[in-house]
Parts: sequence; C-alpha cells; structure tokens
Amino acid sequence: MTRLSGFLCCSLLTALALGQAPPPVISPEVHADNSVTFRLRDPNAKSVLLRLEGQVKPFGMERDDQGIWSTTTTPLSPDYYGYSFVADGVALIDPSNWLLKPNFLNPQSAVHVAGPASLPWEVNDVPHGEVHHHFYRSAVAGDDRDYYVYTPPAYDPRTKENYPVLYLLHGFSDDASGWTAVGRANVILDNLIAQGKARPMIVVMPLGYGTMEMVRHGWGVWSNTELRNRNFAKFREALLTEVMPRIESEYRASRDRSGRALAGLSMGGAESLLTGLNAPDKFAWVGGFSSGGIPDDLASDFPGLDANTNPRLRLLWIACGTEDGLITANRNLRGWLKSRGVKVTEIETPGAHTWMVWRRNLVEFASLLFR
Repeated sequence: MTRLSGFLCCSLLTALALGQAPPPVISPEVHADNSVTFRLRDPNAKSVLLRLEGQVKPFGMERDDQGIWSTTTTPLSPDYYGYSFVADGVALIDPSNWLLKPNFLNPQSAVHVAGPASLPWEVNDVPHGEVHHHFYRSAVAGDDRDYYVYTPPAYDPRTKENYPVLYLLHGFSDDASGWTAVGRANVILDNLIAQGKARPMIVVMPLGYGTMEMVRHGWGVWSNTELRNRNFAKFREALLTEVMPRIESEYRASRDRSGRALAGLSMGGAESLLTGLNAPDKFAWVGGFSSGGIPDDLASDFPGLDANTNPRLRLLWIACGTEDGLITANRNLRGWLKSRGVKVTEIETPGAHTWMVWRRNLVEFASLLFR
C-alpha cells in the first residue's frame, strides 16, 4: 500500500468512526406496487425537480432535515425509464444509481421497473445471442466511429447460409450503443427468436450521423437546413459504402435485398425512409419509428416514388405515438405516400417520443421481417 493510499484509507476510517460520513442514499427505490421513490442529497439546493421519461410534467421534490430531497411516483407500468434531477435549474444524473442512459447531449440515469417474463425486454432463461463492438476510420465522415452487431443464438460464421440483416438506427443525440444500452434490442431479439416470433437475424446498429457537426450544434441544429441535408446524405453514403460492405465481409450477412431491412427511430426513422425508399435495390423492408427531421419537400426527397415501388417493397412500416409531437408530420408523410399510390402500414400507439414506444415498435416490426 502506498503512503498516499494508506493515508486516504486511514482518513476514511477515522471519518466513519467519528460519524462524519453520511449514510448512503437509496435511489431509486422501486416498491412492491411499482411506485418509485427517488432521492438526492443536496442540502444547499433551493429547489429540486424530477424529470421522468414518459411524464409530461416534472415531479416536485421535498427536502428533509438531512438535506435529502425525495419524491414518490404513482405506480408505473413495468419498463425502463430514463430520469434526471434538476437542482436549481441544473440537470443532474443520480449519483446513487449505477444504471445510466447514455446520450451525447442529455445523459440520464435509468430505473428498471421489473415486469413479468412475458415482456420482451425482460431477460429470460432462453438462448442468448452476442453483441459485438467494432471500430473503424470513416473516409466519408472523416472521423473514427463505431457500430454494434447482434448475432443470434447459434450463429455460426462457418455456415454457408447467410442470415437476413436488420440495419437499426438510433435517434438524434444518441450514440451507437442506444439500441442495446437503452432499447434492449438484443434482449428483445433473444426472446422473439426463442418464442418463434422472429426469424434468427443479424442486427447492425451503426453510428447514425453523417457528420458529428449535428451533435456539436445541439438541439437547434434542425433549423440549419444545409447541415441537416448534408448529415442525411453523408450518413446514407457511410451506410451503403462503408458499414454494409464491412458487415457483408465480416459476417454471414445477406447480400440480397429481400434479406435486408432498414429501420430507425426519430432521426434514424427519417434516415431509414430517405435511404431505404431511395434504394429499393438494396432494401425490401423499411420502417420508421416516430420519424423526425424529414424535409418538407417530399416530392424532391423521394423522386420517382409511386405505385411502381410496391412490388419491390415487402413492407413499409411507419409508426408514431399519438402523444408524440411528430404525430402530425408522420400522418402527413403517410398521407402523401398513399396519394402517390405507395402501400404503407400505418401504426399509431399510445405514447410520446420515448423509448417505451420504440421498444414496442421494434417488437412488432421485427416479428414481421423476412417472412
């Protein structure tokens, strides 16, 4: 033990012996009725709020005489929820909680309200696939980036049979781990495959930006039309010329359009539609979950899209939550597609712009693929 580490250890033990170290804060605490108590020690704060995913209004928190702020929710439906504290206007993760929701702009803590084994995002005693993490230098984007690949249970790289592939895209401000770290995509696919509700498939989850300038500009970037369009174009190029060739050389991945699907949430939904519908020679299955950021000039962005597209599309699936601020844009898009004679599966579910909606979207969409 070094002199410094010995000193720190002795200091800690002394503080504990003198009763100077405060007891640990338990947060979050999930109760038997699925209500959750959140706590934050911050004796100097004037006010603290709790922002909880799926809730429109923040929860007010009250301080006790020990300087610990707390609030208890009503019973919550079983799921994973992102949350943060807002202390005097500053957003904070929960220092008492190890479970995090990664994000470039708004990282949060997360709480798991456990549910029955029948919920597809709950880990079950079934065969499990593997999640692989890859890194590469992108000539298109001019940076170093990563992508994740899920391979199903019993995947064998030595087999001569290729697996169908779902290219699954995250939303704005997420990183490439979004669909595994938050969306539970690998757990969902494990359960669906074990139940015979989905075909064994490879799932590829790339970094969804054509340029990282999108993130550096923050949430106001969507008013920058030039940057938005460049991001979409560069992402499409990176996916088609860099990620897909890598997948098809490294994995037993289908090279046939009928064995390729493309789907995503929010920004990733827009990228899926803009890329997939303009490359019918590459994708036969296309899905958008709460798609956001699609330019207004639909005729310009989807040139030549008409009823002649239908024989090449096995599925065009566009979903959105009814409480989502993007519901009108998605309804307008579906209406325009139908006016062009394009067949579209229209899905509307309760919920806002949240991962609770997108997990359920993935469950339903993945169950339809490659049949």
